[in-house]
Amino acid sequence: MEKIDEQLRSELRKIENDFHQALIQLVAIPSVMEENEEDYPFGKNIDLALKKTLEICEQLGFKTFYDPKGYYGYAEIGEGEELIGVLGHLDVVPAGKRDEWATPPFQATIKERKMYGRGTQDDKGPTLAALFATKALLNLGTPFTKRVRFIFGTDEETLWRCMNRYCEIEEIPTMGFTPDSSFPLVYAEKGLLQLLLEGKNETSLRIKAGNAFNAVPDHARFAGERIDELKDSLEELDFAYEIVEEEIVVIGKSVHAQVTEKGINAINRLCLALKRIGYTSKTIAFINDLVKEDPYAVSIFGELEDEASGKLKFNVGKIELNPEVERLSIDIRIPVTADKQKIVDTLSQRAKECGLEYKEFDYLKSIYIPKDHYLIKTLMNVYQEVTNDLESEPISSGGATYARAMENFVAFGAVFPHATKTEHQPNEHIDLDEMYTAMIIYSKAIYALTR
Repeated sequence: MEKIDEQLRSELRKIENDFHQALIQLVAIPSVMEENEEDYPFGKNIDLALKKTLEICEQLGFKTFYDPKGYYGYAEIGEGEELIGVLGHLDVVPAGKRDEWATPPFQATIKERKMYGRGTQDDKGPTLAALFATKALLNLGTPFTKRVRFIFGTDEETLWRCMNRYCEIEEIPTMGFTPDSSFPLVYAEKGLLQLLLEGKNETSLRIKAGNAFNAVPDHARFAGERIDELKDSLEELDFAYEIVEEEIVVIGKSVHAQVTEKGINAINRLCLALKRIGYTSKTIAFINDLVKEDPYAVSIFGELEDEASGKLKFNVGKIELNPEVERLSIDIRIPVTADKQKIVDTLSQRAKECGLEYKEFDYLKSIYIPKDHYLIKTLMNVYQEVTNDLESEPISSGGATYARAMENFVAFGAVFPHATKTEHQPNEHIDLDEMYTAMIIYSKAIYALTR
């Protein structure tokens, strides 16, 4: 094994620049969801990213397949009946405000051994790192007695229709991983429930704020009468705000909904301040009476948590009050041992008391693989052998990765413990030295899983 280790590290150095160049090509394709483009299920750019990835795979010596409908593709190497899977996604979230980027988001830029660009960390960079890690094994003439299939999804940031189609018609791997989270590995992922609470708007209020279910909103605008009173209310509550063109903008702090407790929800704060000066509606009452600023929604569900995955997380991601309807878009991360139906029943009843109707938008079941499972033990052994990190333990997460799409899959890297997670943020980037270490880990993981 020592000889293999030395040869592997040397081979990875030889092809490291090829990995960088391939990633630069992929980052240049702004593969953001566009659903209204004819002939492409998720937009032409996502299709271009898929085809470019398969082209790279063919150049590396993999056999490839492109789904005729454009939902997914895969690249395969090796022989044997058993199939090991690596799941990655090629779609990315929008760049957001360009002036918050120090470099062009879709033009990969390398500075001080870091590569900046949308998709470098989530998930083009780690996916290609695992691919080139497998290429290093091929270059060394490593025999594969099992097949290894890289499955490329295109709809991960929205509704996973790519993985749903794949699982309906394709061979399912025995086990595997997705390089779309953190090291050492994620053995438990909370259930992800996204829902709407709706009711007839019987007020004159018009509000629209928030961008996504899974993001804590960092601002919420209000234009209407009683602006001075609202300003006083915000000041009394010690809530940050600014005045922009005769509108009040309540200032929050945006984070991913899986760590909603680390953010500041501008929608919640606006509703609390409005209620304080006498404004009311069904959604304002729901937030004021039941949520306030509690990221765990204890007033609704009680203290709901488990040892494996921690507390329930609750995020009001969007609000809309138009002439017909008032609506909240909510994201809930459910502990792995909790009863989803009981949560739905409880929330439905409390929402009904405020005049709101529960409507489910999307649900991804939780995953939980015991720490003594073969896959967990194998990947942890590899991680510890490469890094000498014997302190970090398998972790649970509120995030949602492709590990949920198939049985016996976990999220495995590529962000190291204590490293900065920059996915979905301006100036998203990877550390190239850390990514080289990740490639060593992925090479050894593929080697171990195919013995």
